[in-house]
Amino acid sequence: MEFWPELGLFVVKAVIVVVALGAIIGLVARAAARGGGGHEGRDRLVVKRLNERYRRMAQAVRGALLPKHAARAALKDDKKQAKAERKAKGAALAARVAKPRVFVVDFDGNVRASAVTHLRAEITAILAVARPGDEVVVRIKSPGGLVHAYGLAASQLERVKAAGVQLTAVVDLVAASGGYMMACVADRILAAPFAVVGSIGVVAGIPNLNRLLKRHDVDYELLTAGEYKRTLTVFGENTEAGRKKLQEELDLTHALFKAWVGRHRPAVDLTKVATGEHWYGTQALELGLVDAVGTSDDYLMAKLDEAELVSVAHKIHRPLVERLSRAAAATVDRGLDRVAQRAIESRFP
Repeated sequence: MEFWPELGLFVVKAVIVVVALGAIIGLVARAAARGGGGHEGRDRLVVKRLNERYRRMAQAVRGALLPKHAARAALKDDKKQAKAERKAKGAALAARVAKPRVFVVDFDGNVRASAVTHLRAEITAILAVARPGDEVVVRIKSPGGLVHAYGLAASQLERVKAAGVQLTAVVDLVAASGGYMMACVADRILAAPFAVVGSIGVVAGIPNLNRLLKRHDVDYELLTAGEYKRTLTVFGENTEAGRKKLQEELDLTHALFKAWVGRHRPAVDLTKVATGEHWYGTQALELGLVDAVGTSDDYLMAKLDEAELVSVAHKIHRPLVERLSRAAAATVDRGLDRVAQRAIESRFP
């Protein structure tokens, strides 16, 4: 009952924001046109060594806890060690090369799985340099969304396994529906104790305004070529045949989803888990949906001494005018995503 008032309020806010941003974008666009315009968007990879980051964090905490004289002594020792490492740079480099690498990527998914654009670039870059013994850790956060979009994201993770590189998925918050479609591809899945996992099901819903249009003597004409080009519509009069066809499509998609999970997690009892329900991490472990309970922080810290931890993130730098126009569109998109995701997340109390 709260859905339509909330959607109407959001639309009003979105219109106001878009009009304001549109005026700003127009002014900036005219200024850019006079100045010869901007440059095309440039994409880049941000690569960071996490070992050094974690060690600096530990040094900062240690320095804050020690007395001043002890902190100065510890800092002096750290500088001596850094100097010694610089002298032995060749040996240190050889040791680094000999260590396996753990590449860390993040997937923060929305309904449309927009992050797949970044994921495919990150995976491509990693596979170009991966060696035997390396590992990819993907931290997934997603309540699911469009089937084809998450199918593409899951296929990107399949590329890692096809290349012979170990793949680990970690769920700190939620990997449900399409999120679990991605996670189940991994060789090993970890989930935090209260992370939401599962929701192996398919859902479709659409409002129908046909009676409202008839009440105001408004006709809606929809022409199609092909018996099932449209099943249910927003404005037209829906039929039992259309409902039956859509249900058949949902059942087929569900069957494909179950087959996907069964191929990657053959030990899972699909009759128990493919009901559309979700479970928390500890429950998911009992059902075989995950392999261990733990957080991404614990997993990476355990690898700190035995491997080089490398985070890889794909970024796109866009001209100012494009950034402003995208910000206006993103405001509307985020609002619509928020409404849709609230409907999804309401199933995950």
